[in-house]
Amino acid sequence: MGYLEEPVTSEDLEGLRLVRDRSPAAMAVAAGEYAWDLPDVEELAATGAVDVVQADVTRCGGITNMLRVDGVCKAHALPLSAHCAPAITAHVGCAMETLTHLEYFYDPVRIENMLFDGTLSPKDGELTPDASRPGSAWRSSARTPRTTAWRSAAATSSPSRRA
Repeated sequence: MGYLEEPVTSEDLEGLRLVRDRSPAAMAVAAGEYAWDLPDVEELAATGAVDVVQADVTRCGGITNMLRVDGVCKAHALPLSAHCAPAITAHVGCAMETLTHLEYFYDPVRIENMLFDGTLSPKDGELTPDASRPGSAWRSSARTPRTTAWRSAAATSSPSRRA
């Protein structure tokens, strides 16, 4: 096992530090996948509560903030483990200096495959973005039913009349 993930909630910095201090030397403690903003990530990194910072691009403020999380990790000399969302994270991860791991779970990937073109499949345990394209894009088929339903509702509505 490489690291112990979220042994207690990320908000319990003292508890994380206690687990970290009492774990075997080869056992790293990771947390942070539920961090919603940079101050949360900074506090987690600065207190020495973890050996590995985790972040989720869908929770921490998107691609720009994920890059900022990378900066926090670099400033504290900590590795970053990205939590899920490989359709988004793999591409931004290519620009990150501290990314060492990207979680890949079947259910989120199954949903990403329904919504995005350009999703990645692991090969020999690695995800390799296609350099010939800019990243992922919404599938037109995922967008069509919603757009069609909205237009249908708008087309059948009667415009209000002024007296």
